[in-house]
Amino acid sequence: MENFTYQNPTKLIFGKGQIEKLSEEIKLYGKRVLIVYGGGSIKRNGIYDKVINELGKMGAEIFELSGVEPNPRISTVRKGVKICKDEAIEFLLAVGGGSTIDCTKAIAVGATTEEDMWDVVTKKVQVEGALPFGTVLTLAATGSEMNAGSVITNWETNEKHGWGTAYTYPKFSILDPENTFSVPRDQTIYGIVDMMSHVLEHYFHKATNTPVQDRFCESILLTVMETAPKLLEDPENYDYRSTIMLSGTLALNNMLNMGFRGDWATHNLEHAVSAVHDIPHGGGLAILFPNWMKHVLDEENAPRFKQLAVRVFGVDTTGKSDKEAALEGIDRLREFWTSIGAPSTLRDYDIDESTIELMAEKTVVAQPEYGRYKILTKQDSLDIFKASL
Repeated sequence: MENFTYQNPTKLIFGKGQIEKLSEEIKLYGKRVLIVYGGGSIKRNGIYDKVINELGKMGAEIFELSGVEPNPRISTVRKGVKICKDEAIEFLLAVGGGSTIDCTKAIAVGATTEEDMWDVVTKKVQVEGALPFGTVLTLAATGSEMNAGSVITNWETNEKHGWGTAYTYPKFSILDPENTFSVPRDQTIYGIVDMMSHVLEHYFHKATNTPVQDRFCESILLTVMETAPKLLEDPENYDYRSTIMLSGTLALNNMLNMGFRGDWATHNLEHAVSAVHDIPHGGGLAILFPNWMKHVLDEENAPRFKQLAVRVFGVDTTGKSDKEAALEGIDRLREFWTSIGAPSTLRDYDIDESTIELMAEKTVVAQPEYGRYKILTKQDSLDIFKASL
């Protein structure tokens, strides 16, 4: 492994009833609070009322930005930035899943600069600060509640980019598994695929001597695969929801990738698809990841794919080459995701050959090559998209 420094400044507050800590945490930063949330489910399931009640305890002046999209848009970020500047907001609170949190991160930065946030997202300008913000998580998926990353979409240019800074870690995140009881089945499935994909992105790296990190990754994959079918049968089971929720956080809070950087080509591919077609992120990953795996698999890297196949998917290697065992493991990943109801082809979202060229162009809009485990080009993107139809 490479030398590394690990620090995560986010305070994680996990468990039943932890919303009661909200006013205690926010009062450290100010009383003018902007609540950021999505389509209104938090009002239907009662989480909104709990948040308002807790903010009332500290006499907060409350402002709101609703309507954050599943693939949060720069136009919504700009609305939030304007509110922050017009109303002298002191603290932002994201109440929702990864999309809401990602949007809040961008608003927090935009509120402290005169630069347009799309120039920040596309790394044309440097970030110098951000308003403090916290989260109340309502969907286990992205891990955004305990990392600095954010993904923002520009629908006008059909671009979707990931970005992050040292300033975009939440000050705290409240994770109550009960807040995910009402998450619809399809969103639960997408979240499961998303967190597993994060682990897999870490797993495919070129560093040596990473047995601890490998076992961390493998244990989370095994735990999620063991728990997911039970959760889908019993969606209000607190233990199952808590296991999945913690798995999602650990999958992307940088603990698993100490000493190396993973691949992340599949996320680049999915961002291109959803920038053009606005599909669910987890759904896109379920379609693309096994096809990326088959595309990059070769004799040289087959042993690592084989290790995953054996340790996580229980592949019997008797009489099989490393590559044959690896392919069986990839097939078992696909079978698992299909078994829980995840999509397997782009046609599941009515995507056909007509936009493949455009999507491939979007994968290289930032640079002509991408991925770290195996370097990919636009032609690789085309090949993977064709295999995913």
